[in-house]
Amino acid sequence: ILLIEQNAQMALQTANRGYVIETGAIVLHDDAKKLLGNDQVRKAYLGE
Repeated sequence: ILLIEQNAQMALQTANRGYVIETGAIVLHDDAKKLLGNDQVRKAYLGE
């Protein structure tokens, strides 16, 4: 199942894997739990 969602926090809590796409290119991908714990992801996409 492909889930496309603007609420990154909710999407990563629901998914097994996550992909960060910027201007049409995948710039980061990993296990969803690892992405939730990634400081770069938290600052840039989760507003923390």
